[in-house]
Amino acid sequence: MAQESWKTAYRSFYYEHAPHPDDLELAASKTALLVIDVQNTYLTESQDLAERRRWAPFMARMHEKVIPNIQRLIDACRKKGMNILFARIACQTPDGRERSLSQRKPGFNNLLLPKDEWESQIIDVLAPNPDEIVVLKTTDSALTGTNLRLMLHNLGTQHVICAGIFTDQCVSSTVRSLADESFDVVVAHDACAAATEELHDNELKTINWIYCQVASTEETLGFIR
Repeated sequence: MAQESWKTAYRSFYYEHAPHPDDLELAASKTALLVIDVQNTYLTESQDLAERRRWAPFMARMHEKVIPNIQRLIDACRKKGMNILFARIACQTPDGRERSLSQRKPGFNNLLLPKDEWESQIIDVLAPNPDEIVVLKTTDSALTGTNLRLMLHNLGTQHVICAGIFTDQCVSSTVRSLADESFDVVVAHDACAAATEELHDNELKTINWIYCQVASTEETLGFIR
């Protein structure tokens, strides 16, 4: 997508003529960074050549743009002493019998990721520090079925910066849940990815303005005071 200001980019039909918002300011003490589902299973190349080719654009986006930008967000937030939280898909039982229906249906989302297996771990380059919070979920939304909402409130959080994968699935579900709980949400669009650019862009247009404010990593870092 063309380089546009966050005030004009990713506008859907509903907000084409909405007035430009005021400049955003996020108080570091009241803002948390939430990194969603950047796990080993999603960065592992398929053994099937056709599937590897099909997912090649996603892998390129992750390695060239998304992971470096998440690193930038994490590093900046750590330097400012901000709360950083991680969510990962991981079941408590080896057979995953407690998983939600969405993670037991046949197809891409049929995920069996026991919590202690390598596949379910956050990738090494984004590994949480020992004092950073990690929530385990068997749902798309990081708020559903976890105590994340309670922890965010206990941390004094008003604003949440979201990054991770997949834009049109777990990121979007989490953003919508956060908005419903009256958290002010910013999504760093170049620190997220969907399976395709089309799915990514379409979902950002859907959630922008009503559930969150979509901005670049650079713009997001500029909001933090």
